[in-house]
Formats: sequence, C-alpha cells, structure tokens
Amino acid sequence: MAPVDPHSFTDGDHPVTAKAALAFYLDFAASTIHASALLTLSAPHSGDLLLDTRALTVHSASTTSDPPAPVPFSLADAADPVLGSALTLSLPPDTTSFLLTFSTSPSASALQWLSPPQTASSQPFVFSQCQSIHARSVFPCHDTPAARITFSLLLNVPTQLSAVAAARHVSRRDPLPSDHRGACDDALWCAPGRIVEEFEMEQSVPPYLFAFAAGGIGFRDLGPRTRVYAEGGDKVLDEAAREFAGVEEMVKVGESLFGPYEWERFDLLVLPPSFPYGGMENPRMVFLTPTVIKGDAAGAQVVAHELAHSWTGNLITNKTNEDFWLNEGFTTYAERRIVEVVHGEERAALNMGIGWRGLNRMMERFKDNMEFTKLKPSMAGIDPDDVYSEVPYEKGFQFLWRIERQIGRPAFDEFLKNYIATFKFKSIDTETFLEFLKTNVPGIENQIDLQLWVKGTGIPPDAMEPDSAIYKKICSLAAEFKSGKLPSEDEVADWSGQEWELYLENLPTDVEASQVTALDERYKLSESRDYEVKVAFLQLAIPTGCRCYFNEVEKCLKQVGRMKYLRPLYSSLARCSGEEKMLAHRIFSEAHEFYHPIARSVAESILSKHG
Repeated sequence: MAPVDPHSFTDGDHPVTAKAALAFYLDFAASTIHASALLTLSAPHSGDLLLDTRALTVHSASTTSDPPAPVPFSLADAADPVLGSALTLSLPPDTTSFLLTFSTSPSASALQWLSPPQTASSQPFVFSQCQSIHARSVFPCHDTPAARITFSLLLNVPTQLSAVAAARHVSRRDPLPSDHRGACDDALWCAPGRIVEEFEMEQSVPPYLFAFAAGGIGFRDLGPRTRVYAEGGDKVLDEAAREFAGVEEMVKVGESLFGPYEWERFDLLVLPPSFPYGGMENPRMVFLTPTVIKGDAAGAQVVAHELAHSWTGNLITNKTNEDFWLNEGFTTYAERRIVEVVHGEERAALNMGIGWRGLNRMMERFKDNMEFTKLKPSMAGIDPDDVYSEVPYEKGFQFLWRIERQIGRPAFDEFLKNYIATFKFKSIDTETFLEFLKTNVPGIENQIDLQLWVKGTGIPPDAMEPDSAIYKKICSLAAEFKSGKLPSEDEVADWSGQEWELYLENLPTDVEASQVTALDERYKLSESRDYEVKVAFLQLAIPTGCRCYFNEVEKCLKQVGRMKYLRPLYSSLARCSGEEKMLAHRIFSEAHEFYHPIARSVAESILSKHG
C-alpha cells in the first residue's frame, strides 16, 4: 500500500473517486441520513479498493451493470481513533463505478442536528462541517484533499424547510422514485410532506469542502452574484445584509489582485451560533458564525478571509493536512491585501498585529511540542482538530510577506498570479510550491533560508512585527497598563473592536483584579457585542479571580459554540484551581449538547488535560 495522506486510508497505487452522485434522505427525528452514493473512479480498477468512513452503517455495495451484481465489502472491525474505519470493496475487473447504500450515525462528527427549541425559527436544522477529515462521517469517500471530486446532491427534506449546499442549485421539486437509488424505500422517499432540493457541483473540490444545510432558511440579495442566507428570520437577515453589504465589491477587489473568480457565485450562510468556526470557505456558499455580525461591518473581514480562499485553498488546495499552511498562510496574506484595498493600510496593519500576537501565543501553547510550530509538521497519528492553531495562518503569512519584502510587491504579485494560474483545480504539497518558487524567483534560496521557514520550529529571526503608527500606539498604551494607567477616553474615541482586541491581547497576564475591574468599569468590555473583545477581556479576567465575571463567562460558553472562544475560556477556567475548574465542568455538562461534535471533542480534551 502506498499511502498518499497520513489522515486517509487512500492507496496511492489505486484510482480515486472522481465523481459522486449522492441522494440523502434527512431524517430529523432520528438525526440520521439514509443515503446512496454512486461513485465513479478516475480510472478502471480491479480488486480491493479502500474508502474512508467514520461511524457509517454500510447496507450494500453493487456494480452499475445491468443487472447489477453485489460487490463484496467489509468494514474494519475496530475503528482507528483518528482515521475511522476503512471500507474495503472487492471490485470486479475494470470497474469504473459502483453504488453504495448507507446510513450516518446520530453522532456523525461532521453533522450537527438542532431540534426546534434550539433554533431561532423553531424549525429543525442540520448543517455539515467536513474540514478537516469529517466528510467520511457523511459518505464513504477518499477523504483526502489529494482526491478532488465533482458531485451531484439530492436532499430530501420536509416541505416546510429549505436546503442549501456548496454547489449550484438546480431545482426544488417533488421526489421521484428513481431519485434515491436504494437510499430508502420509495414510500419513505416520496412520502407526502417531502420535497427534493437538487444541486450540482461541476468544478472539482476536495471532500472537506462538501457542505450542505437544511432548516428554516431565508435570504437577501446583496449583488448580482452575492446573496446572504440565514436561519432566524427577518431580523437576522437584515442585520447580515447590512454587515455584508460590501461583499460584491470585495469580490471585484479579489479578482483585480488574484485573477478571475472561478466559482460563479459567492453566497453567504449565517448559521446558528453553535457553528464551531468563524467561517468555512465552502465554494459558492461560505458558512459563517453569527458572531461576525457586529453591527459595524467589521465582520466583513472574516468574509474577506473566506473570499480569499476562493483562490488559495479552494482553487489551489493543500495535498494533505501537513501542508495546511498552503491553504491558510496564502489566504491570510490574500485577506490582508483585500482589507488593505477596501479598508486601508492601517486596518491591514491592525489585522497583522493581532496575528503577530497570536503567533507568539502559539509558541507558548506548543512549547512542549515544538513540532507543531513548523510550517510543515509531521502529523501521522495526530487528529488535525487537536492541533488546529494560528501557526499555519500566521507563520505562513510571515513567510510569504518575507518573500514579498525580498523581491518587492510588483514581482510578488506577478508570482502570485502565475502560481494561481498554474495550479488551479489542483492539490499540491509544500515541496511543489518550493520548487515553483525557486524556478520562478531564481536565487531566492540564497536570499531566504527556505528550509528554516518550512521545517524549522519557532519563529524565524527574519519574521517581522508589523510597523504602523496605530499599532505602535496601541502596544504602548497596553504597556502602560501594568503601572496602572488606563487609556483615556480621547485615546480610544475612534477605536473599533479590532483596536480593543489588539490592546487586550498585548496586556500583561499578571495583572491585578482591581486593574481589570477598573478597565471594565470605564469601558464595559465584558458586555461588548463584539465577541473578539468580550472573550479577550474575560480571558484576562479569569486568572485574577474576578468572580464577578463568572456570569458573563457562563453566558458566553452557553450561547456561542465557536471554538475560537471555547478554547481560551475553558482553558483559562480549567488551569485555575477550585471554583473556576468546577465552573468549567458544570458549564460543559449543561452546554455540551449545544456544541457541534468537533467543538464538543475539543472542549472535552481541554477539561481532561487539566483534570
């Protein structure tokens, strides 16, 4: 066996899935999908073929011949804790396609099922989150970004619900018995009160970008190729439409910087607050947390990041999770270029400053395992969710910014467009990038220590802290806090959430409770609507023993399931002794059903680590 990816059973000597025709019956009462998958291979194959699965029940496998013949199959007896279970098919000679029927588990790691009381619309809701290696819990696949697929998707849902997907919407129509290919009985598929939403994805994507949602979803148009969808009615839709009003302009800026937008539409879906990430760059339809709606258009910067993925990540994809920086480092760089054009150099500098602080914080987090401070770490046997961090984002950004400073922005812009045009709709590894860099920027390896950047631990000496007047001013004000000096109202008069976030991130950690409460009494940071500010402040307050903030911490952990907030708050509580640690365990016991399975697992590991 020639493994192509440490996080997949995919055999590099065998063809991979090139196309999937999927039919899903969504059973909200059982939190289960009954499904069929007609899979087409990239080349004919005979004999054993391995697919990735996690907690799937496989009912049947058959050829697509007329008449169809059963295909022998087996699932591994014991699931690997990271990879799941290999599905082994014994294919007849020269097989190009085959049909599987299967059901998902109610505990599928990619899916969150919300009951009507958990949603703003009082309708059931389900959404998928397949990054990094969770597509295998939705359908059997070669769940590696090295294997790109096109797909069609039929979602059979109750008629009162709407469904969306990261694909072109074809139709909303009555179910037909011929649709499901054995996913369930005809009577169930075609039952009264059911509707089929049909989608088609004609551009190849890695499996982690497969995405759908269904529930009480409405929408507002933002521009000729941009629309915002949301669960929660007119109020949420109106707020989202105001927050993201400039998205169409952002797409145009992205095209001017990086070349044509290849995905036709750039729509946004605002999910319920349990969504575990800030945003997910699913092509054609970005998934977003409602915490990015801040009322001042600042949330559009999260959108800038997901938009940038349309070129770096979706169009060119990392081949494995060990090359994750190729997605996130490039996208962080591209995001800041978009922000610079749309919001100005000072705003981009603030963005970089927050990132610089975050990168330094990651060095502390991984001080006992510096492998994960490398741009290309070794990840065999490691769950990507367990070591997800800002390193690939911010160290990757620093590497690209270092190259830009060396060769100049005009030359780097030309290189970037050439890189995107050369590798679009392909998945590549770090070594391929480095060879392309050395070929197109001759002598760069003599000017920058490329191996130190990629394989070295820590922050390279030629990384650079951002240099701008506002960044320096905020850092100076933060340094004065230690001596008891609070920023004056004049000094913060024009601050938005990002300025406050940078200020709080740069405060010393060994502050007194009285200083923390004095800051909050003046500026009400614990009550901020901006969760970046609120969580940064609460994270500062918890170690001081300020129990007056326990109520805000509890509300935060019970109202929002974004891992960016769960990680620091649970970690801060769990690292304390006594009442704080007890509070963390009580909150988790009461809130864990609200969290997406990925977020629930992360919170559990934090509490387990700290006892």
